[in-house]
Amino acid sequence: YCVEFRTESLSHHCALETRPYARWMQYLREGHTVCVACQPPAMNRDTHRCSGDGHNADGGKILHWEAVGNSQCQGTWKKIRQLEHCSCPLVHSFIFT
Repeated sequence: YCVEFRTESLSHHCALETRPYARWMQYLREGHTVCVACQPPAMNRDTHRCSGDGHNADGGKILHWEAVGNSQCQGTWKKIRQLEHCSCPLVHSFIFT
């Protein structure tokens, strides 16, 4: 499954990222919708959920995220909706880890 979030805030460290494999962090923006896929091995075997997916969060709850590979690139987002069948666009698509 996938979860759509709206980014609420992000640290300035994201824009400073220059390593080739991590340049995607430069394109994160407040107010953008991002789509995050929950796939193994991030998915819990018992619950079939990914940690941090906002499962019990209503639309007003602010959740925290952190980029893999740069713990200083972090921020907050709000869950928009969960999609049982992923249809994430190629841009602004991520995977839970």
